[in-house]
Amino acid sequence: MTAAAHPSPLADRPRPGLRERKKIRTRTAIRTATYELIERHGYDATTIEQIAERAEVSQSTVFRYFPTKEDIVLTDEYDASLEEDLRARPADEPWLDSLRYVLKRAVGAGSDEEPEVTRLRSRLMLEVPAVRSRMLESMSKTGRQLCRVIADRTDRDPTDLEIRVYAMSLIGALSEVHTYWAQNNYRDNLPDLVDRTLNVFDRGLPGL
Repeated sequence: MTAAAHPSPLADRPRPGLRERKKIRTRTAIRTATYELIERHGYDATTIEQIAERAEVSQSTVFRYFPTKEDIVLTDEYDASLEEDLRARPADEPWLDSLRYVLKRAVGAGSDEEPEVTRLRSRLMLEVPAVRSRMLESMSKTGRQLCRVIADRTDRDPTDLEIRVYAMSLIGALSEVHTYWAQNNYRDNLPDLVDRTLNVFDRGLPGL
């Protein structure tokens, strides 16, 4: 999977205004500084003070964009677009086809455009308890996004137990994709792992 075949999910959006572009640059500078410092010093030894100095922003600016150091690691520019991208798919498209398209496109963009960052993030999710704990918190937010989209597709209440179970099953499965990828030394293509994961929801587990 190449960047040309699977462009960034943000690429076909209207160009943001000057203020939003400045915010994106600041977020990117903070994230870049964080990953560089973690690669050099390790996660625990990297401080917000060091990150702010390297990114040439104040510590208060770092906290304004990212409440915790774990959030810097876990957040990228594709996160906020999940619900919007799913709602943009054709209404008559099978749900798993929509999900497959959106997730593979987003994962492919991240792994193509920032391969080292994507690998490092997955490794930190696996190795650092604080990052793993924060990831579980953020999963609930993404799960609520999926609940809303699934509920609209099925004409149900997003708080229905069945909707919540299905959405969080998807989120849990996707977190396992990154864990599996890191545990197996990143040898697999990440979008292909997403494909395999969604096949389980589509076809069930052979033998059961």
